[in-house]
Amino acid sequence: MFSFNNTLETLKLKHSVLLHLPDRVFMKSLRTLHLDCVDFKDNQSIRFLISGCPNLENLVIDRGYPNVVHTFVIVAPSLKTLSIKDYGGLEDGGYVINAPSLKYLKIEEFSHCGGCCLIENVPMLVEANIKNVSYIVNETILGSLKSAKRLVLDLSPLEITYPTGTIFYQLVNLEMYTRKAEWWNLLALMLDNSPKLQVLKLIGESEPLDLNKDVVVGGKWNQPKNVPECLLSHLKIFVWTGYDWEREEEKEVATYILKNASQLKNANFFTKPIIQSKELNKLEETSEMLKELDGVVRASSSCHLVFVG
Repeated sequence: MFSFNNTLETLKLKHSVLLHLPDRVFMKSLRTLHLDCVDFKDNQSIRFLISGCPNLENLVIDRGYPNVVHTFVIVAPSLKTLSIKDYGGLEDGGYVINAPSLKYLKIEEFSHCGGCCLIENVPMLVEANIKNVSYIVNETILGSLKSAKRLVLDLSPLEITYPTGTIFYQLVNLEMYTRKAEWWNLLALMLDNSPKLQVLKLIGESEPLDLNKDVVVGGKWNQPKNVPECLLSHLKIFVWTGYDWEREEEKEVATYILKNASQLKNANFFTKPIIQSKELNKLEETSEMLKELDGVVRASSSCHLVFVG
């Protein structure tokens, strides 16, 4: 067993390191570990490193490719925050997370890989930020987050399955990006299954769309069959940045929430700025749109509606 300086609290390894640990390590004082472009010779090296830090609280993993080890297993009983960014290269592996004390989880940039992310044990999770993980082959990732009080999601329901029966009983704050295919249908599911939701923030593109990029347009907003409990009893704040009034489904979503959120106190819409001379003729149309939205009969008589262009 390798024993390091027992006073070491933070360790950062970076720049294409290949780590080989033929024996166990022991760093009882280590609280923070950063692995930036670090690969391991084998799975045993990962296990020896993580288990050798019994008081580890913060783990940051930033991986490039190729990776020798496909499946990165994280078993850390004391871990409180975990951030994973992976730029690809996982053909058939991924991550397994077992962290019963975990409170904050961030997973992003699973690009061009067919790996999975199995979240086995995170009962204390408070906040999770899940972005750009369309290549994760895992139907339970959302279900694994059901203890969270705050969620940030940048997902498409066409790529991530919503597990049947998943209820987010603790969720009070939800942020969702509106740039993925049929995001509005995932929103409907989240509203329907988050009975205590108090704050909803939708985040669109802050700048006009680049028409040369592949952009999913159109679609149909499938509103919940019954008005969700969160709209009837709990939702108080609704914020939409990058609101695109020209897209029909966005108008439908905005109208639905205003018509049904009976406890809503504040609804703030930040529309896309008109910054090009050729778009100046849209000013009048924008004004009409704002009047139309302002004219929606709101379920909450005390709702304060704000538009920022």
